[in-house]
Amino acid sequence: MAGNARHVLVIEDDAETAEQLVDCLRTGGYEVDLSVDGGDGLRRGLAGDYVVMTVDRMVPRIDGIEVIRRLREKGIVTPALILSALGEVDDRVRGLRAGGDDYLVKPFASQEIVARVDALARRSATLVKETMLRVGDLEIDLLARNVGRVVSRAMLLQHVWDLHFDPTTNVIDVYVGRVRRKIDIGQAYPLIHTIRGVGFCLRAPE
Repeated sequence: MAGNARHVLVIEDDAETAEQLVDCLRTGGYEVDLSVDGGDGLRRGLAGDYVVMTVDRMVPRIDGIEVIRRLREKGIVTPALILSALGEVDDRVRGLRAGGDDYLVKPFASQEIVARVDALARRSATLVKETMLRVGDLEIDLLARNVGRVVSRAMLLQHVWDLHFDPTTNVIDVYVGRVRRKIDIGQAYPLIHTIRGVGFCLRAPE
């Protein structure tokens, strides 16, 4: 989910095209990060801190379509504008079916790029509003659907890691500890509570 309403990721290996994209988007009021290959683009995209990403169809290391597909598999819903010299219907359909939200054929006009990114940014902002939940002073995505309910270690293993219960693993405690340090330390009250012998519960004081 995008964390910055004006932060765009550009995945483009052609230096001239990349310069054009970065310049026109910055002129349009966006903060831009540039990745020149699919591996770096995937790493940045997994952070989910972008309102929109533009993805070149053919980039080194990992194909642009594959980057989008992997991001979607990981639950990253940042709108993706695919840029490509390939304009055939089959190419556009493949990109959209992989999880792309829009498709623009090169060469393109700077004004059109900004207009399309603006449109996707509006869609992204709407999605954030629809999926954000609040628990006390914590704002979080749909991971908080079980607020107030006790979630067992077995449930967390199954739904987060797709593992069956293993009484010897401490992976849950390790990750809950990390989340606690990010959310609870230094706050007026804790939100993550350990229910001894059962699991964990996310709740705010009544």
